[in-house]
Amino acid sequence: MIRVQGLTKDYDGKRALDGVTFEIPAGQICGYLGPNGAGKSTTVKILCGMLRPSAGEASVAGFDVGRDPIEVKRRIGYVPEQGTLYGSLTPHEFLSLICELFAIEPAEIGDRIARYLRLFDLSATAQQRIETLSKGMRQKLLISAALIHDPQVLLMDEPLDGLDVYSARLVKDLMRNLAAEGKTILYSSHVLDVVQRMCDRVIILHRGRVVADAPTQELLGRGSDASLEDVFQSLTCSPEQQQLANELIAALRQGGAAAALAAAGRDAAADASTEDRP
Repeated sequence: MIRVQGLTKDYDGKRALDGVTFEIPAGQICGYLGPNGAGKSTTVKILCGMLRPSAGEASVAGFDVGRDPIEVKRRIGYVPEQGTLYGSLTPHEFLSLICELFAIEPAEIGDRIARYLRLFDLSATAQQRIETLSKGMRQKLLISAALIHDPQVLLMDEPLDGLDVYSARLVKDLMRNLAAEGKTILYSSHVLDVVQRMCDRVIILHRGRVVADAPTQELLGRGSDASLEDVFQSLTCSPEQQQLANELIAALRQGGAAAALAAAGRDAAADASTEDRP
């Protein structure tokens, strides 16, 4: 359902993606991980048709994202990391707009909107301006908009951000049920314990390249690593970063907190100046 082959993306001479290749079949929840600037959001935006790759190919449900962008958009639901909503609209108006954009039959629109408003406990605020809603309510509205047209593929970038415990559990249950129905889910997040519990497979990016791609349990079984966090750190944390962390901890224990933090800040700034962070 998702196919990426040799995907490369350059920003002003800096390489954000460097020959990324993977395939995700129907019915799979695939975790897509990496440090900040690794290329996760860039990949998702290319799959959505928001960005054009510098090289390589990408397709969704058999449609090339470059040649058939409208067909791709018909088949995906997208929850962005930082979604922008029309603040002057109400949740009901916004979901109505989404339904019309996806050409849902007019007779079905009312029922679909009511179903998602009830599901995410938004019925009481359905006629309020979106700009007055809390962050969590806006996030639930974004998720509703991604699901309301029953897409074949879900691209989710930090979908649980801002949600309360109940709503986060609801979204996770929905993801499991959708995967069981044959939907494909690409799930990008920094919350590794959720990825470990939710995802059938994990792909890890580092500096624009795939450094791991395996079923979750197989990945956890490598070496003595006991958690996905351990695996992630072993693949993406440089010896210099680990040494800096150890020195900072040692300095804090000795009471040199201010000096240690200042040194850490200088080293982090130096690293950031050389690392690709589009």
